Amino acid sequence: MKTLAIVIPCYNEAKRFQSERFSKFLTKQNGVSLFYVDDGSSDTTSHLIRDLKATFPKQVHLITHLKNKGKAEAVRTGMGVALQNKVGKHFAFLDADLSTSLEECYEIATKVDETKAFVFGSRIKKLDNNIQRKKYRFVIGRIIATFISNMLKLPIYDSQCGCKVFRKDWALIAFKDPFKSTWLFDVEIFYRFIQHFGREVIQTEIEEVPLKAWVDTEDSKVSLLYGLKVWFDLIKIYRYYK
Repeated sequence: MKTLAIVIPCYNEAKRFQSERFSKFLTKQNGVSLFYVDDGSSDTTSHLIRDLKATFPKQVHLITHLKNKGKAEAVRTGMGVALQNKVGKHFAFLDADLSTSLEECYEIATKVDETKAFVFGSRIKKLDNNIQRKKYRFVIGRIIATFISNMLKLPIYDSQCGCKVFRKDWALIAFKDPFKSTWLFDVEIFYRFIQHFGREVIQTEIEEVPLKAWVDTEDSKVSLLYGLKVWFDLIKIYRYYK
């Protein structure tokens, strides 16, 4: 598959930027393009990306925000550039900490075709996978995810997993306009598809795929305090899209 662009939002990622893993993947998958969005970092994140770009000039792209705009706008900016570059038919976004691996993101992308337009990873813990999550994150996450599923009126287990892949026509719809929320833009993506296609179409065109592995990082960019603010964001999203 030579048609995958992966957007990776970055904010002060220098301490956990895994250059070797990125290099190994790019060497093996020379048809994949990585679009890094440095979202106003104050550390050496941009230097590390430039070093990677020097080795893989055709595959690595760096987009820079002079000021931090938040994950939602970073992903949207990256998607806009990737779509304009016309690098292919499949467009993904992935967290910079690689909690979901590049390899698994690539594998998920192979499921996107003429019948499946949107495929996303899900942190469902099973006997045959390796899902390592902090207990408090799991509990809070399940409460929020269940609420979101009921709000969307769609049987989605994990709407917030940071690995999502889109067919080009659906990516254009998902990222056309700015998002209302910095962190819950995933919910808005589902709402945009509901408004555009309807729930019946969505349930035949999207697929939720259990991840083979996910490992929580120690230094998550989402603070515990956001666990309180998230409910206000959800209400704001619901009112806007209803």
